[in-house]
Amino acid sequence: MKTILTSIAAGNLLLALALGASSSLLADSPTFTTIDFPGSIGASVQGTNNRGDIVGFYTSADKATHGFLLSRGQFISIDFPGAAFTEVWGISPRGDILGDYSDTLTGSGSHHGFVLSADGVFTTIDFPGAVSSYAVGMNSHGDILGSHNFSDNVNHNFVMSGSQFPNSGQFTQLEDVPGAGTTVAIAIQGSDVVGGYVAADKSGHGFLLSDGQFTTIDNPAVGVTNTVVNAINSRGEMAGRYITNGVNHGFLLTSGQFHGFDYQARHIQRSRRSLRTAIFWDATATRKTWSTVFG
Repeated sequence: MKTILTSIAAGNLLLALALGASSSLLADSPTFTTIDFPGSIGASVQGTNNRGDIVGFYTSADKATHGFLLSRGQFISIDFPGAAFTEVWGISPRGDILGDYSDTLTGSGSHHGFVLSADGVFTTIDFPGAVSSYAVGMNSHGDILGSHNFSDNVNHNFVMSGSQFPNSGQFTQLEDVPGAGTTVAIAIQGSDVVGGYVAADKSGHGFLLSDGQFTTIDNPAVGVTNTVVNAINSRGEMAGRYITNGVNHGFLLTSGQFHGFDYQARHIQRSRRSLRTAIFWDATATRKTWSTVFG
């Protein structure tokens, strides 16, 4: 397993300084926009695609959790039929929405993954024999990335081939990072998968799984205790978060360089107009969600 330790100035980068970096990813004067589902008491953006569609989930006034799609300026609430709890984690390039649902209002108990196709059809995605399953991402080929656990409550990850969807029951379980206690896959781009893992010494690290080989992604700045990769785009640029002194910060990793932000980076996407979109959220009790577009 390889390890990436890319040089970056020690300490935390202020948002304004990071945005002024010379990387072409960081345009001059980008604009942050708050995204809150109307009437919600909390919202979290989880993904976007190259059409500018944005997905996530929100908490309504009755404390119920629902998914949402923001497309062309319009919010659409997403609830799996008959479920009491719905989360949305990702959206594919063609507009398929992925998430999980539960029969309980609080989301306790078993979960089931689902895909809401671009033409409006819900399909449950359950790994065979698992207690809970989650669908978190889909690439341009229609391959579904997800996670699952059995009765031991240990997280595992899977890919369901697009050629097999929607025929349930045919999955490929991904290998864990060698020596890791827990491996969590978060996003898929082509055949590449990114996420985070907890090592035997309880330290947290990001990873890239490409061509069957794991590469550890760690921000080497002084004081960083945890790195997680949340997204990867078609150029191989990655977005994620890292922790210093117990505080979360976002990052973009491009051309071998980490660029830190004061908001936790969740998703990065290269659009048809050669723009890149990064989704960030504020890790505070207000749960405000922010987005910005970089030229």
